[in-house]
Amino acid sequence: NASYLGMAPLEKGITVLSNTMVYRFSMTDDAKALQTVTIKAKKPLMRQEEDKTIVDPEPIAASSTNVYEILEKTPGLFLDQDGNVYLNSATPATIYINGREQKMSAEDIASMLKSLPPNSIDRIEILRTPSAKYDASGSGGVVNVVLKKGVKIGRTGSSSAGFNQGRFGNQFAGFSLNNSDGGRSGYLNLNVSNRGGYDDLTTIRQLSADSFLTQHAYTRTPGQNAYVGYGLGFEINPKWNIDLDGRVNGSLSQSATNTDNLLAQPFNAQVYQNSRNDLSNEGRFVSLNQGLATKYKIDTLGSELTGDVSYNYLNSQTQQEFSLFSTVPPGPSIGGLGDINNSRHFFTAQIDLKYKFPYQISFETGLKTAIQRFKNESDYAIVLNGDAQPDPFRTNTFTFHEDVHAAYLQASKTMGRFILKTGVRLENTRMDGNQLIPSDTSFQIRRSDLFPYVYLSRKVMKIAGYELRGYLVYRKSITRPAYSYLNPFPKFLDQYLYESGNPALRPQFTENYEFNISFDEMPIFAIGRNYTQDIFTNVVYEDNNQPGVAYRTYDNLGKSEETYFKIVGALPPGGVYFFVAGAQYNMNKYNGLYQNEPLTFSRGSWSFFTYHQLKLGDRSMFTLNGFMRVNGQLQFYELSNFGGLNMSINRQFLNKKLVVTLSANDIFYTNRNEFTLNQGPISASGERRSDTRRIGLNVRYSFGLKKKEEGGNMFNVEGLGN
Repeated sequence: NASYLGMAPLEKGITVLSNTMVYRFSMTDDAKALQTVTIKAKKPLMRQEEDKTIVDPEPIAASSTNVYEILEKTPGLFLDQDGNVYLNSATPATIYINGREQKMSAEDIASMLKSLPPNSIDRIEILRTPSAKYDASGSGGVVNVVLKKGVKIGRTGSSSAGFNQGRFGNQFAGFSLNNSDGGRSGYLNLNVSNRGGYDDLTTIRQLSADSFLTQHAYTRTPGQNAYVGYGLGFEINPKWNIDLDGRVNGSLSQSATNTDNLLAQPFNAQVYQNSRNDLSNEGRFVSLNQGLATKYKIDTLGSELTGDVSYNYLNSQTQQEFSLFSTVPPGPSIGGLGDINNSRHFFTAQIDLKYKFPYQISFETGLKTAIQRFKNESDYAIVLNGDAQPDPFRTNTFTFHEDVHAAYLQASKTMGRFILKTGVRLENTRMDGNQLIPSDTSFQIRRSDLFPYVYLSRKVMKIAGYELRGYLVYRKSITRPAYSYLNPFPKFLDQYLYESGNPALRPQFTENYEFNISFDEMPIFAIGRNYTQDIFTNVVYEDNNQPGVAYRTYDNLGKSEETYFKIVGALPPGGVYFFVAGAQYNMNKYNGLYQNEPLTFSRGSWSFFTYHQLKLGDRSMFTLNGFMRVNGQLQFYELSNFGGLNMSINRQFLNKKLVVTLSANDIFYTNRNEFTLNQGPISASGERRSDTRRIGLNVRYSFGLKKKEEGGNMFNVEGLGN
């Protein structure tokens, strides 16, 4: 007996003969035509899959203009004003795109994410304690942004456009096309955007017992971005496929900062100095990424061999102009010009084997190599009374080479209610930094390290048919300084402040212990502790050669201990109303040296987040999401309470192909904070605010080119129809 959808039932008798080894039967088309099939399934916003949390970005994308905004609105993620992404700890997470680490500065990654269209994401994978398969870098965890590729349902696509308006506006327009034809698939994504915003910063810094420096800096940040994503997929046979994909990002950015400086004695209102700094930057940023991935399915149990090769090229060019006008005391106009050129080549190659044995035993192993080449060239001149002269303090040429070679072994076994996974990763690190101009600050790092990983999961019970599962994880990780942290080139900010890298910066090591619980694949509770050695962070030091001048840099300060816990509650999706709400507490303790003085610092902070989704009939949806941080912390800056509340409403038209979304971000303009810094000789306080309160409108139209039916056979597809 045989039956198949669209075919007439087959019933035949078989006479077994000794000389007949093969029996062939043919099924005929069924005269009945299949009409409408409706498939319904729950699609949760967040779900737990072994050691990673998977977020569906679709509900958030409708009210966002780029991928950066989607991450800002994702429950449980926190982005600071410099573009760093935080999960559980005070250490920023490592950003991956399509499973590949980007090895870029936070500023460059933020620029790239802002150029990606909001509907280009397939899912977001959050790994707070990544396994031995992943790079050991990133003690703050991993956020993997998986972009959409070819959709294997014929020819489909969408076009979208939108804007949001604060004091300044953001606009974007994009187009995507997916095509699948048998074993071949392809996709093309195009997006252009125009960004506008501002940053308003007020700082008061004590320079001596009776003198205070008050600075107010206002920065405009307009910019234009273009993005192209493309890919081809080939199914060589049912077991073997190859995927080729690439991305090109380009942006033009401008920034203009006006800083008013007042150095005075507040007790008798005596003014020592009153001046103004003007700083402008015009930059061009280009990023090219090309990847080739292949997968071979060894058996039907899930065993597979995968390979991945990628190359990334990045170039940024910035022209900088700055000037100083002093009214008290009166003085000549002083200015400067600078050309900054950064180029980077990044190549990775890896091969992974996952083999499934009987009795629920799994084995994984792999090799990876990552090669990075970075060069910075900065040429500065000082302009005094119209006369330009070379500036030896800021003129700089710096090269940085980094090679990381890795191998890992990992195995897992299911034993009744338990799943045990353990592994180890070996990484060899080779770093070479060389400052060619103005002086030699060469350094080398040669080291090999082992990074163990242990993961234990247990099914606890079932409640109303839903599974409650507990997880226990241990992981050791390394955080290597990025090239921007090591580059000693001093970048001018104003006459009282500059920033510079530290070529003597050492990697930091973190051991993480975490216990968490999920309910129906939804993470609901986590508690953990991080122990970090040789912690490095952003610090502000006084320049010993220039009294009253400070500089921002990075330095190793000693060790830290961080304890955190998170609790999340949710109403299961699928009904009219769905919500997620959670709270996280972090306690950080530091012990070490700050500019050769003993450092002891501790601070506890709370984070609250929520997401709500309400169906308004069959065609409309209302969403509300927000966050709040109490006693926040950013490195050694103590932040005041701040947060943001966003909401959106969408409506579907034209047989649900057209979606119109109206959104409002940071409704009460609470995403701003006051800060204080009291470490070593530095005592400062201030306030920072940005162009975060916005109202927006997004429009997206989805289309599909369905294949025609012929002769009642739904599997015979020829031609294209509407």
